[in-house]
Amino acid sequence: METGNLGRVAREGLIEEVRSPTGEPPFLVRWSATGREALIFPGPDAHVVGKQEFAARCAARAARAVRNQESILAH
Repeated sequence: METGNLGRVAREGLIEEVRSPTGEPPFLVRWSATGREALIFPGPDAHVVGKQEFAARCAARAARAVRNQESILAH
C-alpha cells in the first residue's frame, strides 16, 4: 500500500492484517521506512499493490542502493 499527501513524501507499507471479513478498512499496516505498525483507514490517494509487486519494488530499491554505494566508493 502507498499513500502520500501533496507536499509530503509518499509512504509505503505492507498490509499485515485486514480487520474486516469483507476486506474493508481498517488495515493493520507495517510502514517500510520505520517498521512501525498502524491501524489505518486509507484516504482517496492511497493505492494497494499485490505482494509480488511490493517485493519487486523492494528488490529494485535495494539494488539501487547497492549501485549508489558502489558509485560512491568508486570515486
